[in-house]
Amino acid sequence: MSAPIIGITTYGRTEKKVPSEADDDFFTVPTAYVDAVRRAGGVPVLLPPGEENIDGWLNTVDGVVFAGGADIDPTYYNGDVDHPKLGSKDTERDETEFALLRAVLYRKDKPVLLICRGLQVLNVLSGGTLHEHIADVHPENIHQGTETIWTLQNADIVDGSKLFNVVGQDVVKTMSGHHQGVRDVADELSVAATAADGIVEALEVADHPFCIAVQWHPEMTADVDQSQQNIFDALIKACHS
Repeated sequence: MSAPIIGITTYGRTEKKVPSEADDDFFTVPTAYVDAVRRAGGVPVLLPPGEENIDGWLNTVDGVVFAGGADIDPTYYNGDVDHPKLGSKDTERDETEFALLRAVLYRKDKPVLLICRGLQVLNVLSGGTLHEHIADVHPENIHQGTETIWTLQNADIVDGSKLFNVVGQDVVKTMSGHHQGVRDVADELSVAATAADGIVEALEVADHPFCIAVQWHPEMTADVDQSQQNIFDALIKACHS
C-alpha cells in the first residue's frame, strides 16, 4: 500500500518574512505540519496560494491539511473590516483556500483536516461568522499566552463526535494561539469541542467521510502527545479507506 500524498496549504507570499538578500516573497509553512504528516505515514507536499487548477491539486493528492495563519477578510462574513486588531488581508490566500475547500466539500473523495485558520475558513465558507477579536467578548482570552501568543489549554471533546473517536479522550490539552474564534456556527456544521469560555474548538461536517476542523494547533505537540498525533494518523487512515 503506497503512502498517501497529503497537500498542506501554505502561508501567503508575504505573510511571513524570511531574511534573504535575493528574494522578498516566500511560500512557507511551519515544519511541524510536515513532521506530523510524515510520522503518520503520509508524504507531504505544499499547496501555495494563487493556484487556479484546483482539480489538478485534488487529482494529485490523497488528502489535505489546511494550515493556520492570517485572519480572513471580514467581508466574507459581514464582519468589521475596520477592527483595530485585524491582521493584514491576503486576498490571494483567502480566494485559493475558499476555492479548494469548496471543491473538497463538493467532491467528498478527499479526507481533510483544517487547523486554526482552517476551521475559520470552513465556518465562514459554510455561512458562519467569526469574532474579529475574542478579547472583545472574553477579555481574559484564555486562547493566547501572556509572554508569547502560545498557551496550553483544555478542550472538551463532544462524546460521539468523530473527533472523540480519533483522540480517544473527552478532554485534551491543546496548544493555542488564536485571537479570533467562531461566533455563529454554520447550520451544516456540528460542534465537536469547546473551551472553558464556550469558544468553539472543533467543527465537523456530518455528510463528509472525513472533515475535521480544530481551532488549536495539534501539529505543535503531536511529537509528545499521542492524542494530537492521532488526529494526523486518522487523516492518513482515512486516505486508505
